[in-house]
Amino acid sequence: MGKLQGKTAVITGGASGIGAATAQLFAKEGAKLVLVDLNEEKGQAFASELPDALFIKADITDEAQVQNVYAQATEKYGQIDIVFNNAGIGKVTPTHELSYDEWRKTVNVDLDGVFLVAREAIRAFQKNGGGVIVNTASMYGWVGSPGSAAYNAAKGGVVNLTRSLGLEYADQNIRVNALCPGFIDTPIIPEESKDILKEMTPMKRLGQSEEMAKAVLFLASDDSSFMTGSSLVVDGGYTAQ
Repeated sequence: MGKLQGKTAVITGGASGIGAATAQLFAKEGAKLVLVDLNEEKGQAFASELPDALFIKADITDEAQVQNVYAQATEKYGQIDIVFNNAGIGKVTPTHELSYDEWRKTVNVDLDGVFLVAREAIRAFQKNGGGVIVNTASMYGWVGSPGSAAYNAAKGGVVNLTRSLGLEYADQNIRVNALCPGFIDTPIIPEESKDILKEMTPMKRLGQSEEMAKAVLFLASDDSSFMTGSSLVVDGGYTAQ
């Protein structure tokens, strides 16, 4: 029997990268899946490849759309047990060239969107008697990086939001933890940047989405049953420098 047998998991940013790899692993572990992404064509196609998955196109920065995700998921599967709060964006721009619109967009997706998805998860879990949230933060929620002011600020916010929620709902059987990936080999990273990022990583390679998925499974399953408010850094040693 899989570690997530009989459970329903919502995964935002579920059509590609870490979200897709996690969906595949969760499916192998017995979970029913609700995949949320803006890329409808890719999301629908991917969901059709999984044993039991519903795809919903939604913008996580839109409160009504986020609420609709939970309504549809509950209607189809009865209740939600796990939320992998993974959707996010990132862009490197010198701060003196960063427009306020670009700042707002990054913070809106990477922090405000995470809040909206987490809040609705908590409301659902309170009705169900508990549940698990895994937020995707970043190693850049712990250390700074030139040209990433908005991303650093948002991901640092996710790390502390995770602490706050973990404490606030610890006595309600709701666990909230964060994954903090390093440089991961996903389509977000341009090919011309990969060699540089490998050299910046003590293990001299990029992480793989499948490695992140295993960390998410640990946080989402009963293997981490005494963890809440914590952040799991999986970065090839970057933040240990």
